[in-house]
Amino acid sequence: MDKMNEHAVGIDVSKKKLDICVISSEKYKTKVLSNTAAGHAELLRWLAGRQLPVATPIVLEATGPYSEAVAIALADAGWAVSVVNPARVTGFAQSELSRNKTDQADAKLLAKFAQRAALAIWKPPSREVRELRALVDRLQALIDMRQQELNRLEALAQGLPSNVTDMVHEHVAWLDEQIRKLQDAIDDHIDGNPALREDAQLMQSIPGIGKRSTAQFLAYIGDTRRFKSAKALAAFIGLSPKQKQSGASVRGRTTISRAGHAAARRALYMPGLVAKRHNPVIIALAKRLESKGLAPKAIIGASMRKLVHLIYGVIKSGRPFQAGIPLRGLEIQEGI
Repeated sequence: MDKMNEHAVGIDVSKKKLDICVISSEKYKTKVLSNTAAGHAELLRWLAGRQLPVATPIVLEATGPYSEAVAIALADAGWAVSVVNPARVTGFAQSELSRNKTDQADAKLLAKFAQRAALAIWKPPSREVRELRALVDRLQALIDMRQQELNRLEALAQGLPSNVTDMVHEHVAWLDEQIRKLQDAIDDHIDGNPALREDAQLMQSIPGIGKRSTAQFLAYIGDTRRFKSAKALAAFIGLSPKQKQSGASVRGRTTISRAGHAAARRALYMPGLVAKRHNPVIIALAKRLESKGLAPKAIIGASMRKLVHLIYGVIKSGRPFQAGIPLRGLEIQEGI
């Protein structure tokens, strides 16, 4: 990190607000705005008023949907936005001996990071990916709503009036129909876009990955080719190995970091379970890790990470999955 920018911006993003810090000629200016469309518009006006060069680096941590909306607004306005893995910022904080843990302190730390780090400019997801994400999010909302209604029926089965029971059943039937329509719309959207269709076909060649998990993964990750390696993709999702130490012991149990895109990680959970039973590569991995005494939960994490490497490999190579045939230059590492 030997590079030093005169101007830099750090934005600490949470669900409801944005904590912003601007460094300009070693002077700091902070502001707090709502994490809404109106807040994003105000952010653009405020940055313009600071008379910063358009190439000023702006850094946000990857926090899924909370950070992406403001990142899109900034990128669409022509700013040089970088969305970085939280683990990278944590390493920088440790090198700075930063112990303050407030939103404003985090924004200042991100601004310092933007000032000194070598950054890759973030590319917003395509319109097709944004539309797919909207469909996937709506489908998940309906599935959650349906489960809530089923839970309500089960919890109140003994004392619920029959007319209320009928209404809940009617609502479940309506939700079933809407879910089917949305699933068809998602299939049509992917089939109607050549890039999405090709990536979906390659992903579904991997045993354990079905249509729904494919749609979720593509919606939340977009083009995996934007990552320089499978390892970088796994880190973005939050599936990198993390060693937990105990006391003075150097050796500790290994877990996944979980510092990444939670929605994409959730999309891989069921495929990880299915692949443990049906994917020869994952089956072999699970057996090796079981023989080493790894906990079942950790093995699921390892399976999910292996799937990320397989997904990256088939899409990068453009070749469907074939067990036993390595993807040249895209070696799949064992571990979590």
